[in-house]
This record gives sequence, structure tokens and C-alpha cells, in this order.
Amino acid sequence: LVGRVGVETSMRKTKSLTRSRTQAGSAVLEGALVLLPMMAIFFAMIDVPFAIFKQNTMRESVREGVRFAITQQTGAGGQDAAIQTVVENYSMGFLNDADLSSGKSTFTITYYDGATLNAVNGVGSNAQGNICVVTASVQHYWIAPVWRGTGPLVFNASSSDVMEAPPSGILPGR
Repeated sequence: LVGRVGVETSMRKTKSLTRSRTQAGSAVLEGALVLLPMMAIFFAMIDVPFAIFKQNTMRESVREGVRFAITQQTGAGGQDAAIQTVVENYSMGFLNDADLSSGKSTFTITYYDGATLNAVNGVGSNAQGNICVVTASVQHYWIAPVWRGTGPLVFNASSSDVMEAPPSGILPGR
């Protein structure tokens, strides 16, 4: 009886050693199959809210640019340059001069006649009653590996309002 217990124990050890040798690579494979989708979901949980934040920031920045524009304030470079500076300051760095000059981002200020809704240019285009439209677009590159092949996502933001009379009665230069 004593000898028989020893034989069964040694057979169990041999069987368990054989099983662990054949399944040694399975743990690595299962880990890889679980880890890759889990990392994609993790990056997506960071990336999607960041994209929404970027879109909301751009909307707020053009809204503030229009608020600044309708009050007829200006700087040394003219009213349009002052509006662009306000939008860039409120965009938290998403809209900047480097991206504008390289073509990755766009920024436009358009004035429309308040009565006919035709676009107006030049002197007097920022007169009282005209409509000021500020538009900006920025690109967002995904960090989540799932969406890499789709290219950049372009966020466009636009805001408009009716121009007020200048406080001094003299229109600022554009």
C-alpha cells in the first residue's frame, strides 16, 4: 500500500509537468489577444473625450472672437488681426500661427451686409448693422490605433453676430 501511493504521486507530478510544458505558450498568446483590444479601448477612452473637448474649445474661441468683433475694438494691426489674436488666445493652442501658415488650420473673418446678406469687403465692411462671421477649422489626429487609417478629423467652428456702432463713431481699420 505504501509503495502504491508513491507511484500515484509520481504519476500526477509527471502529468502536471507535461501539461504545463504544453500550455506554456498559451498564456502569452491569450495575454496578447486580450491586451491589444484592451489597449485600443483604453486609448479610445482618452481620445474621444479629447476630440470633443477640442471641438468645444474651438466653438468657444470663435464665439469669443465674434463678441470681441462686434464691440469694434481694435489693436495696432487692425481689427481683423485683433480678432484673430482673441480667437487664438481662447483656443488653448489648438489654433496657432504655425498651423495657419502650414495650412493645417484655417481662419476667416467675413462681413455681410445686414440688409442684403451679400458679402462686403474693404473700408466700411465692419460698419454698424453688418454681420460678422468668424470661422476656424483645426485638425485632430487620433492616438487610438483603431482609427489610424481614417486620417485626421477636421473640426469646423463658426459664429456670427450683428456689428454694433463704434464707441467713438469712427470705424476701426480692418
